[in-house]
Amino acid sequence: MRTLIFGDIHGGLRALEQAMERAKVTVEDHLIFLGDYVDGWSESAEVIDKLMELQKSNKTTFIRGNHDDLVQQWLEGKEMSPKWLQHGGQSTIDSYSRRSKDEIKTHLDFYKTFKDYHIDEHNRMFCHAGFQNLNGPEHEWHTTVFFWDRTLWEMVCAMRDDIAESDALYPKRLKLFTEIFIGHTPTTRINKTTPVNKANVWNLDTGAAFKGPLTVMDVHTKEYWQSDPLPTLYPNENGRN
Repeated sequence: MRTLIFGDIHGGLRALEQAMERAKVTVEDHLIFLGDYVDGWSESAEVIDKLMELQKSNKTTFIRGNHDDLVQQWLEGKEMSPKWLQHGGQSTIDSYSRRSKDEIKTHLDFYKTFKDYHIDEHNRMFCHAGFQNLNGPEHEWHTTVFFWDRTLWEMVCAMRDDIAESDALYPKRLKLFTEIFIGHTPTTRINKTTPVNKANVWNLDTGAAFKGPLTVMDVHTKEYWQSDPLPTLYPNENGRN
Protein backbone atom coordinates (compact mmCIF):
# COMPACT_ATOMS: atom_id res chain seq x y z
CA MET A 1 0.00 0.00 0.00
CA ARG A 2 1.31 3.42 -0.99
CA THR A 3 0.72 6.59 0.99
CA LEU A 4 0.03 9.39 -1.47
CA ILE A 5 -0.06 13.07 -0.49
CA PHE A 6 -2.06 15.66 -2.43
CA GLY A 7 -1.31 19.37 -2.54
CA ASP A 8 -3.84 22.21 -2.62
CA ILE A 9 -6.67 21.58 -5.13
CA HIS A 10 -8.67 24.85 -5.03
CA GLY A 11 -11.73 23.70 -6.94
CA GLY A 12 -9.77 22.04 -9.74
CA LEU A 13 -11.56 18.71 -10.10
CA ARG A 14 -10.12 18.12 -13.58
CA ALA A 15 -6.61 18.45 -12.18
CA LEU A 16 -7.37 16.10 -9.30
CA GLU A 17 -8.72 13.42 -11.62
CA GLN A 18 -5.81 13.85 -14.05
CA ALA A 19 -3.18 13.65 -11.29
CA MET A 20 -4.84 10.55 -9.84
CA GLU A 21 -4.88 8.90 -13.25
CA ARG A 22 -1.19 9.67 -13.81
CA ALA A 23 -0.33 8.33 -10.34
CA LYS A 24 -2.37 5.20 -11.10
CA VAL A 25 -4.20 5.47 -7.78
CA THR A 26 -5.83 2.24 -6.63
CA VAL A 27 -8.12 1.35 -3.74
CA GLU A 28 -5.05 -0.03 -1.94
CA ASP A 29 -3.51 3.44 -1.59
CA HIS A 30 -3.80 5.60 1.53
CA LEU A 31 -4.66 9.10 0.32
CA ILE A 32 -3.68 12.11 2.42
CA PHE A 33 -5.05 15.48 1.35
CA LEU A 34 -3.32 18.57 2.73
CA GLY A 35 -6.30 20.92 2.49
CA ASP A 36 -7.62 23.85 0.45
CA TYR A 37 -10.03 21.79 -1.59
CA VAL A 38 -12.12 24.84 -2.50
CA ASP A 39 -11.94 28.51 -3.61
CA GLY A 40 -10.35 29.08 -6.99
CA TRP A 41 -11.59 27.16 -10.02
CA SER A 42 -15.26 26.49 -10.74
CA GLU A 43 -15.69 22.99 -9.28
CA SER A 44 -15.32 23.39 -5.53
CA ALA A 45 -18.51 21.51 -4.66
CA GLU A 46 -17.60 18.84 -7.20
CA VAL A 47 -14.18 18.39 -5.58
CA ILE A 48 -15.92 17.76 -2.25
CA ASP A 49 -18.17 15.21 -3.97
CA LYS A 50 -15.05 13.44 -5.26
CA LEU A 51 -13.36 13.42 -1.85
CA MET A 52 -16.47 11.96 -0.23
CA GLU A 53 -16.53 9.30 -2.93
CA LEU A 54 -12.86 8.45 -2.30
CA GLN A 55 -13.57 8.13 1.41
CA LYS A 56 -15.79 5.17 0.60
CA SER A 57 -13.20 3.34 -1.52
CA ASN A 58 -9.85 4.21 0.09
CA LYS A 59 -8.18 4.82 3.39
CA THR A 60 -8.22 8.62 3.48
CA THR A 61 -6.99 11.45 5.68
CA PHE A 62 -8.39 14.92 5.12
CA ILE A 63 -6.53 17.90 6.56
CA ARG A 64 -8.29 21.25 7.03
CA GLY A 65 -7.01 24.17 4.95
CA ASN A 66 -7.70 27.83 5.61
CA HIS A 67 -10.02 28.02 2.60
CA ASP A 68 -11.91 24.95 3.80
CA ASP A 69 -12.41 26.65 7.15
CA LEU A 70 -13.65 29.81 5.44
CA VAL A 71 -16.13 27.87 3.32
CA GLN A 72 -17.35 25.94 6.35
CA GLN A 73 -18.04 29.25 8.10
CA TRP A 74 -19.97 30.46 5.06
CA LEU A 75 -21.98 27.23 4.85
CA GLU A 76 -22.82 27.68 8.53
CA GLY A 77 -24.32 31.08 7.71
CA LYS A 78 -21.63 33.30 9.18
CA GLU A 79 -20.96 36.76 7.78
CA MET A 80 -17.89 36.69 5.57
CA SER A 81 -15.21 39.28 4.91
CA PRO A 82 -15.10 40.76 1.38
CA LYS A 83 -11.49 39.51 1.32
CA TRP A 84 -12.80 35.96 1.02
CA LEU A 85 -14.66 36.83 -2.18
CA GLN A 86 -11.48 38.34 -3.60
CA HIS A 87 -9.47 35.19 -2.85
CA GLY A 88 -11.64 32.58 -4.52
CA GLY A 89 -14.78 32.65 -2.42
CA GLN A 90 -17.06 33.78 -5.24
CA SER A 91 -16.22 30.70 -7.30
CA THR A 92 -17.27 28.51 -4.37
CA ILE A 93 -20.51 30.43 -3.88
CA ASP A 94 -21.27 29.95 -7.58
CA SER A 95 -20.45 26.25 -7.36
CA TYR A 96 -22.80 25.72 -4.41
CA SER A 97 -25.60 27.76 -5.98
CA ARG A 98 -26.55 24.65 -7.95
CA ARG A 99 -26.87 22.46 -4.84
CA SER A 100 -29.89 21.51 -2.74
CA LYS A 101 -30.11 22.17 0.98
CA ASP A 102 -29.68 18.45 1.66
CA GLU A 103 -26.53 18.28 -0.44
CA ILE A 104 -25.11 21.33 1.30
CA LYS A 105 -25.90 19.81 4.71
CA THR A 106 -24.08 16.61 3.71
CA HIS A 107 -21.06 18.63 2.60
CA LEU A 108 -21.06 20.71 5.79
CA ASP A 109 -21.03 17.55 7.88
CA PHE A 110 -18.02 16.39 5.85
CA TYR A 111 -16.14 19.67 6.38
CA LYS A 112 -16.55 19.19 10.13
CA THR A 113 -14.59 15.90 9.98
CA PHE A 114 -11.37 17.47 8.64
CA LYS A 115 -8.31 17.16 10.89
CA ASP A 116 -6.05 20.03 11.92
CA TYR A 117 -3.04 17.75 11.52
CA HIS A 118 -2.07 14.09 11.30
CA ILE A 119 0.96 12.27 12.69
CA ASP A 120 1.61 8.79 11.33
CA GLU A 121 3.35 5.73 12.77
CA HIS A 122 6.68 6.92 11.36
CA ASN A 123 6.45 10.23 13.24
CA ARG A 124 5.73 12.17 10.07
CA MET A 125 3.48 15.20 10.46
CA PHE A 126 0.96 16.34 7.86
CA CYS A 127 -0.79 19.69 8.11
CA HIS A 128 -1.94 22.43 5.80
CA ALA A 129 0.25 25.34 6.88
CA GLY A 130 2.45 24.62 9.89
CA PHE A 131 2.69 25.07 13.62
CA GLN A 132 4.51 27.45 15.95
CA ASN A 133 4.85 25.96 19.41
CA LEU A 134 8.39 24.72 20.09
CA ASN A 135 6.99 21.82 22.14
CA GLY A 136 4.78 20.52 19.36
CA PRO A 137 1.36 20.99 17.79
CA GLU A 138 -0.55 19.61 20.76
CA HIS A 139 0.61 22.65 22.76
CA GLU A 140 -0.84 25.28 20.42
CA TRP A 141 -3.33 27.66 22.02
CA HIS A 142 -5.18 28.43 18.79
CA THR A 143 -5.95 25.77 16.19
CA THR A 144 -6.08 28.33 13.38
CA VAL A 145 -2.28 28.22 13.31
CA PHE A 146 -2.42 24.81 11.60
CA PHE A 147 -4.11 26.23 8.53
CA TRP A 148 -2.95 29.88 8.49
CA ASP A 149 0.68 29.87 9.69
CA ARG A 150 3.46 30.66 7.24
CA THR A 151 6.36 30.99 9.69
CA LEU A 152 7.34 27.32 9.47
CA TRP A 153 7.83 27.49 5.71
CA GLU A 154 9.46 30.93 5.81
CA MET A 155 11.86 29.68 8.50
CA VAL A 156 13.08 26.63 6.57
CA CYS A 157 13.43 28.67 3.37
CA ALA A 158 15.67 31.12 5.24
CA MET A 159 17.81 28.49 6.99
CA ARG A 160 21.41 27.83 5.98
CA ASP A 161 21.73 24.56 4.11
CA ASP A 162 24.77 23.58 6.15
CA ILE A 163 23.36 24.12 9.64
CA ALA A 164 23.61 20.91 11.67
CA GLU A 165 20.75 19.55 13.75
CA SER A 166 23.14 19.59 16.71
CA ASP A 167 23.69 23.35 16.31
CA ALA A 168 22.22 25.43 19.15
CA LEU A 169 20.50 27.60 16.54
CA TYR A 170 18.77 24.70 14.80
CA PRO A 171 14.98 25.19 15.14
CA LYS A 172 13.63 23.04 17.94
CA ARG A 173 10.27 22.38 16.32
CA LEU A 174 11.93 20.71 13.34
CA LYS A 175 13.47 18.09 15.63
CA LEU A 176 10.07 16.84 16.75
CA PHE A 177 9.25 14.98 13.52
CA THR A 178 11.14 12.91 10.97
CA GLU A 179 9.39 14.80 8.17
CA ILE A 180 6.71 17.50 7.90
CA PHE A 181 4.44 17.78 4.86
CA ILE A 182 2.57 21.02 4.18
CA GLY A 183 0.81 23.03 1.48
CA HIS A 184 -0.64 26.54 1.85
CA THR A 185 2.25 28.64 0.48
CA PRO A 186 2.69 28.01 -3.27
CA THR A 187 6.17 26.92 -4.33
CA THR A 188 5.66 29.19 -7.33
CA ARG A 189 6.58 32.04 -5.00
CA ILE A 190 10.15 30.77 -5.19
CA ASN A 191 9.82 30.00 -8.91
CA LYS A 192 9.22 26.26 -8.48
CA THR A 193 6.32 24.20 -9.83
CA THR A 194 7.43 20.93 -8.22
CA PRO A 195 7.48 19.79 -4.57
CA VAL A 196 10.17 21.61 -2.59
CA ASN A 197 12.16 20.14 0.31
CA LYS A 198 13.77 22.46 2.88
CA ALA A 199 15.34 20.86 5.99
CA ASN A 200 12.83 18.11 6.82
CA VAL A 201 9.82 20.03 5.46
CA TRP A 202 8.16 19.18 2.14
CA ASN A 203 5.85 21.71 0.47
CA LEU A 204 3.32 20.13 -1.89
CA ASP A 205 1.44 23.29 -2.92
CA THR A 206 2.70 23.74 -6.47
CA GLY A 207 0.38 26.62 -7.33
CA ALA A 208 -2.75 24.87 -8.59
CA ALA A 209 -4.86 27.82 -7.46
CA PHE A 210 -2.95 30.03 -9.87
CA LYS A 211 -0.88 28.95 -12.89
CA GLY A 212 0.77 25.81 -11.57
CA PRO A 213 -0.14 22.10 -11.59
CA LEU A 214 -1.65 19.93 -8.88
CA THR A 215 0.83 17.50 -7.34
CA VAL A 216 0.49 14.07 -5.72
CA MET A 217 3.58 12.48 -4.14
CA ASP A 218 4.47 9.08 -2.71
CA VAL A 219 5.49 9.79 0.88
CA HIS A 220 8.01 6.93 0.94
CA THR A 221 9.78 7.19 -2.41
CA LYS A 222 9.19 10.93 -3.09
CA GLU A 223 8.15 10.06 -6.64
CA TYR A 224 5.50 12.54 -7.74
CA TRP A 225 2.94 13.06 -10.47
CA GLN A 226 1.34 16.27 -11.66
CA SER A 227 -1.65 17.49 -13.58
CA ASP A 228 -1.32 19.94 -16.42
CA PRO A 229 -1.21 23.58 -15.28
CA LEU A 230 -4.70 24.50 -14.15
CA PRO A 231 -5.26 27.37 -16.63
CA THR A 232 -4.92 24.85 -19.46
CA LEU A 233 -7.62 22.67 -17.89
CA TYR A 234 -9.93 25.64 -17.25
CA PRO A 235 -9.09 27.91 -20.22
CA ASN A 236 -12.14 30.17 -19.78
CA GLU A 237 -11.55 30.84 -16.09
CA ASN A 238 -9.15 32.92 -14.02
CA GLY A 239 -8.82 30.77 -10.89
CA ARG A 240 -7.20 32.96 -8.24
CA ASN A 241 -5.04 34.77 -10.79
